[in-house]
Amino acid sequence: MWGGRFTEPTDALVQRVNASIGVDAAMAEEDLLGSLAHVRMLARRGIVTAEEGDAIVAGLERLLTDVRAGAITWREDLEDVHMNLESLLTERIGPAGGKLHTARSRNDQVTTDARLYLRRRGSELRDLVVELRRVLVALAHEHVDVIMPGYTHLQVAQPVRFSHHLLAYHEMFRRDQGRLEDALARADVSPLGAGALAGTTFDIDRHLTADLLDFGAVAANSLDAVSDRDYMLETLSALAILMMHLSRLSEELILWSSAEFGFVTLSDAYTTGSSIMPQKKNPDVCELVRGKTGRVYGSLVGLLTVMKGLPLAYNKDMQEDKEGLFDALATARDCVRLYLGMLPRMTVNGARMRAAAGRGYSNATDLADYLVRRGLPFREAHHVVGRLVGVAVERGVALEELPLGDLQAVAAAIGPDVYEALELDAVVDARRSYGGTARERVLEQIAAAAADLAATAPMAPAATREEP
Repeated sequence: MWGGRFTEPTDALVQRVNASIGVDAAMAEEDLLGSLAHVRMLARRGIVTAEEGDAIVAGLERLLTDVRAGAITWREDLEDVHMNLESLLTERIGPAGGKLHTARSRNDQVTTDARLYLRRRGSELRDLVVELRRVLVALAHEHVDVIMPGYTHLQVAQPVRFSHHLLAYHEMFRRDQGRLEDALARADVSPLGAGALAGTTFDIDRHLTADLLDFGAVAANSLDAVSDRDYMLETLSALAILMMHLSRLSEELILWSSAEFGFVTLSDAYTTGSSIMPQKKNPDVCELVRGKTGRVYGSLVGLLTVMKGLPLAYNKDMQEDKEGLFDALATARDCVRLYLGMLPRMTVNGARMRAAAGRGYSNATDLADYLVRRGLPFREAHHVVGRLVGVAVERGVALEELPLGDLQAVAAAIGPDVYEALELDAVVDARRSYGGTARERVLEQIAAAAADLAATAPMAPAATREEP
C-alpha cells in the first residue's frame, strides 16, 4: 500500500496498534457503497474505461453480497476495512481493482463511510425514540386519572397526574428526536472526492457521487471535508442527552419500584434476583441504563479530547473517532429498546400513588392561593399557611383535618369552602394554566403529542428498521 517509501518492515506491535480493522469492519457495507458510487463516477468521467468500470462494479457487488452474508475474513496486516476490501477486489478481478482508488484518499473515504454509517444507524435510533414517545403517550392516556406526588428536592411538593409526569419525559424524548434529526441533517454532506486534503487533479464530479449516495449536499472545502468530525460530536452530544433522560427515568423507576414507594411493579422479564437473598427483585435494567449513561458521556468527552489540539487536516489521532461513536449508538439503541419492552409491561399502583399524594401537606400552596383570592398578599398568605402547617405537624394531622375554628384563628379570611379547595382532585384540577396538570390540560397535551406522532414519518429505510 505505502511500502515503496520504506526500507524496513513495520514493527509487529506498531502494526497491531495501527490497525483499525477490529472497529471499522462495521462500515464494510458503507465502504462498498461508497466505492460503487466512486467507480461509477470515474467511468462516466472517462477516468477508467467502461470495461474496467463494469469489472470493478461487478467485483464490488460480489463483495457486498459476501459482507452481508458474513463471509469475509479480515486481515490485520492490511490495517483497515478499505485496504482489506480493495485487496480482495484486486485478488478477484485482477489489476483493474487497483484503479478503484484513483482520485480518492482514505482520508475522504473513511469520513464518507462514517457519515453513511451514521445516517443508517442514527436514523434507526431516531425511529426508536419516536416509538418510545408513542409508548409514553399511550401510558399517559391509560393512566390519566392516576394522581401521584410531585416532588422537588425529592420532597413532596404538589400533587400531579401520573400522566402529566409521563408526558414530561415525552417532551424530553421529543427534543432528543429533534436533536438527532438536526445532527443527521448536518452529517448529510458528502466529503467524497476531497482527496487527502487538497482535492484532486482528475476531472471528477463530486456532485454525481453525492447524488448516487443520496447525500443532501457536497462539502464545500476539501480541507474541512477530511478533518471535520463535528457531525460525530453533535451526534454524541445528542446521544449523551438522550441517555441522561433515560437515566433520570431509570432513577425514578428504581425509587418507585422500591418497597418504600411501591408506585410501580416492574415485570419479572426486566428484573433479576439475588444469588443469596431469595426475596429480591432487583431493577437491574434501570440500573444498567443509568450506568451506561456514563459510558456514552465518555465517548463524547473522548472525541472532544482527541479533536481539541489537531491541526488541519487529517491526523492519525482521528482513527480514535469511530469506536466511541459506534459504541454509543449501539448502547443508546439497546437502552431505548429495553424501555420499549419494559414500560408497557410495568404495573402502575394507582392507589399507592394517590395515598402518597395526599401526604406531606401537598395542598399547602392551594391554601395560600385560597387566601390570596380573599385579599391577602401572597407573602403574607405564605407565612400564614406556614404557621398552619406547623400546627398540623404538631398535631399529626393533615391541613384539611384541622377544624375550621383553628384555621380561622390564624386567618380570619378562611371560610367553610376551604375544605373543597384542599381536596386532592380539586387541588390537581385547579392547575388549569397551559401545560399544567389539570385533567383538561393533560388531555390537551396527549392530543397534541398524538397528532405530532401521527404526522411523524420513519427515517430509516424499511429494510433496515428491524436489523439487530
